[in-house]
Amino acid sequence: MAKNKKQAKSGKWRVITVLFVASALSFAAWWFIDLWNAEQGFEHYANFGIDIPRGYEVHGIDVSKYQGNIKWQDVKRMRVRDVHIQFAFIKATEGLGNVDRKFKRNWQNAQEAGMPRGAYHFFLPTKSGKIQAQHFINTVKLQAGDLPPVLDIEHLYNVRPEAMRREVKIWLDMVEQAYGVTPILYTYVNFYSNYLGKEFDQYPLWVAHYMQPQRPRIDRDWLFWQHNETGLVNGIRTRVDFNVFNGDSTEFSRLLIN
Repeated sequence: MAKNKKQAKSGKWRVITVLFVASALSFAAWWFIDLWNAEQGFEHYANFGIDIPRGYEVHGIDVSKYQGNIKWQDVKRMRVRDVHIQFAFIKATEGLGNVDRKFKRNWQNAQEAGMPRGAYHFFLPTKSGKIQAQHFINTVKLQAGDLPPVLDIEHLYNVRPEAMRREVKIWLDMVEQAYGVTPILYTYVNFYSNYLGKEFDQYPLWVAHYMQPQRPRIDRDWLFWQHNETGLVNGIRTRVDFNVFNGDSTEFSRLLIN
């Protein structure tokens, strides 16, 4: 019996030792991860579920029907240390006649929550730029305090690049004339470099490039950077895209429509 007690006590201390070592290794692993993130220009935010690049003051998200019914007041109230959501781009239209089924709800509820909002159109190069522009104009009524309109161009769909550029330019020109403000162009780094380039360098750029240190790798000025597509935010049940604005809060305020 005494021997069994001694073995049990010994086994208990082995378990405690293993747990202690495991905890120490886990702590060391997280310490090294945090150190690596800091060196790369990131800081981990567990509540947002992602690493967020350092040095940016204004943070935001972009959403569509895939985020379901969003509780915008919860989004607006969430704050983790120095980061809170200060703007949202909302999908409005696609192609010739599609309206995102959550657009009306998101557009109204974001405004009621006091969230600066912007609307974007998902462009189809296979369709008329003129008709797509008119579709967006008919759908989106911009107000003072809103962000400029956005054209989202991501794919060629086997259309010749020069034909795509022509239709994109028609959309941009029509939308600028309708709202009296220069639209923002959204795309990925590679798509911009390969298919758009200098012809569109005069447009404000919202660029997607994930998990890059400090800034996206693109050789031109940019306004917004979509740096992650797997963020978590209170009030949204799904993962969501995270963005930063390339400027301070004063510069952001100047960007909003008067």
